[in-house]
Amino acid sequence: MNNSVGIVQAQRATFDQPLTFKSGAVLPCYELWYETYGVLNADKSNAILICHALSGHHHVAGYYEDDTEDIGWWDNMVGPGKPIDTNKFFVVGLNNLGGCHGSTGPASIDPQTGKPYGASFPVVTVEDWVTSQARLAEQLGITQFAAVIGGSLGGMQAMQWALSYPDRVRHVLAIASAPHLTAQNIAFNDVARNAILTDPDFHGGDFYQHGVVPTRGLRLARMLGHITYLSDDAMADKFGRELRHGKLNFSYDIEFQIESYLRYQGDKFAAYFDANTYLLMTKALDYFDPARELGGNLNRAFAVAKAKFLVVSFTTDWRFAPERSREIVHALLHNKRDVSYAEITSAHGHDSFLMQDEQYVAVMRNYLNNVAAEGSL
Repeated sequence: MNNSVGIVQAQRATFDQPLTFKSGAVLPCYELWYETYGVLNADKSNAILICHALSGHHHVAGYYEDDTEDIGWWDNMVGPGKPIDTNKFFVVGLNNLGGCHGSTGPASIDPQTGKPYGASFPVVTVEDWVTSQARLAEQLGITQFAAVIGGSLGGMQAMQWALSYPDRVRHVLAIASAPHLTAQNIAFNDVARNAILTDPDFHGGDFYQHGVVPTRGLRLARMLGHITYLSDDAMADKFGRELRHGKLNFSYDIEFQIESYLRYQGDKFAAYFDANTYLLMTKALDYFDPARELGGNLNRAFAVAKAKFLVVSFTTDWRFAPERSREIVHALLHNKRDVSYAEITSAHGHDSFLMQDEQYVAVMRNYLNNVAAEGSL
């Protein structure tokens, strides 16, 4: 496949050292699944960490030998000659703790009970993820990342790296992200969670033991989320008011193409994603707020950061609007940090960070070329 990293294989890291969560809960042991692309150089200075968003995972690029159609979620950005160039960088993608793609999460077996963790799995925060990611870096022998990169919730993790481990990351790329969620965003997440929590098949989070899946709730949660990821223009261009059968049926069945699309996305998501993981991921989004314990002062929060930053936003992203990215930029400039900012004109809404946009790709490529050149000095 063109400019692909080719066949990849998931790897598993095991941690026997207990992890204490921000909530005070303790996980005695856990596993993280990850993939790597490219070659780690002799002084281990060319490593990049990719942090995933809400529904992401460790399969960032390439494809599997037994399934060439299963292409990584950011394959357009990661690979030989691509903006995150695997000829220059050693790239690490992982599935976060609490996920449902291999890493220890609610569906994993609790060794103390022999049953899935379910509702007993601790509520996880962005800070907890970064702590676990730092431990993975230690296992890989990486003392400092050339860059930590993420979009949306992944961008929050990238920023947290600069705050939790300022000496262990040289560059942070925060894309389509925010310093904290707005009240509107928290409201969307709460409605999505309630769709799951009130599904009769949820069973308080312990649905595994009942042999069921809260499909209806998870499907509704994804449908709601998907609406917020797209812009109004993108929906209009793609679907408009087009009817599936060319006429009104005067019923509550699917009539408009947008309805058909949303239900398809909801059904597909509910077939592979874990409901408890969805709850955990949205709570981590809600809780992220590095300025909370500093009286809401974002300038003070970023005072500890030493990394250089690239902050990217998209004009039609109304869920993580450009003004939220500019708040990050202003706080960094207040602290006299090295920060570049790009506001990309795009019609795709929040999903723009996953798209192959020429201007966006050029910004990423140029910035990371400079990171690579800096490392070769």
